[in-house]
Amino acid sequence: MKRKVCFLFINASITEPQRMVMDLGQGEMIVVGVGSYGMACSEAKKLAEEGVLMIELCGGFGTIGHAKVTEAVEGKLQVGVVRFDNHPGYDNQSGDARWL
Repeated sequence: MKRKVCFLFINASITEPQRMVMDLGQGEMIVVGVGSYGMACSEAKKLAEEGVLMIELCGGFGTIGHAKVTEAVEGKLQVGVVRFDNHPGYDNQSGDARWL
């Protein structure tokens, strides 16, 4: 079985989850784009059921978003995050200020 990992990013223009899978030989890198924390949680649950080992969240997720995704996967995989306390793409707001 191939080792599966995921990078999950968030962008307001995404209305339905967008997924791309890169075959890296021994494993797969799955990139998923979502438009909300709710969509992120739904996709994270699916990824956990698919056997993904870990999800790395983009810097657009705040601490609350990170907590929501971590709770959604119920310990079935690890959730890490790239952190921007004040994201340059969101007029220097945190992801939580943008998405909640």
